Amino acid sequence: MPKLRIRTAVLSLLLALAGPLLAPSAAFAADAAALSMHMDEKRAHALLERAVKHVQEKGAAGLADFSRQGSFVDREIYVFALSQDGTLLASGGSSAGLIGRNVTDQVDAVGKPFFRELLEGAAAKGEGEVDYRWLNPIDNKVEPKKTFYRKVGDTVVAVGFYSPRATPVQAQAMLTRAIDALKADPKQALADFQTLGGRFMMDDLYVFVIDLADGRFLAHGANPELVGRDGKEVRDAKGKAITLDMINIARRKGAGELDYVWRNPTTGKPESKHSYFRTVDGRLVGVGYFTR
Repeated sequence: MPKLRIRTAVLSLLLALAGPLLAPSAAFAADAAALSMHMDEKRAHALLERAVKHVQEKGAAGLADFSRQGSFVDREIYVFALSQDGTLLASGGSSAGLIGRNVTDQVDAVGKPFFRELLEGAAAKGEGEVDYRWLNPIDNKVEPKKTFYRKVGDTVVAVGFYSPRATPVQAQAMLTRAIDALKADPKQALADFQTLGGRFMMDDLYVFVIDLADGRFLAHGANPELVGRDGKEVRDAKGKAITLDMINIARRKGAGELDYVWRNPTTGKPESKHSYFRTVDGRLVGVGYFTR
């Protein structure tokens, strides 16, 4: 197991053991999530450096090594390479089936022509990064991916990492935007919170709104069927009355945080979640992130 993976696993174990005794703060949780993502990003950059050096030393003859399960595949992180005209020359991941084909017009899971964006960036600047959604070979699910690329002669070499879980900072930022939108135009904001592909839905992040007077959901980005339902009846996977707990905290303090188990819309599985919420004009507005 790579050293960075071992360090991540040790950090997760320490957090799990310390949880009942320590109750880590939101700031500490944010640091842990940021560290995990930073490690994955470092792995991707390190693999790209090795891949670039490999092409510089062996030229086109070395491209085949990227398509083998070996030193250029690090679990879910792998190398792929394209010619300047858009032909996929090598891949150690799920795109291997496209080798030999022109992928310029190939799109990701939401219709983004990311190969074209990558090629245009390489032609203009020689290197860069691109964000898109792609199949993660480890869990066989489509997840957000950030890929770094660099032009080496007539070849563009690329390596990316998957980041399906948002960070505490991203959740808090979306909550701030949601509150601003609700204050500016409540009716429009409630509609926007449930618009697929809109600015209030980003991977596993979404907004939920509850009427503090009667406890009913006014909006829920991941499950519109909850709208109009009495939130006090909602329980998490462990039977916790999460909505009632949030309402009670919000009524006493005007804002708060809560940990519970909920279905992650990105992975489709029940996962631990930490939500932030605040009150705005008689409404509870919340956004949460799924912990790693």
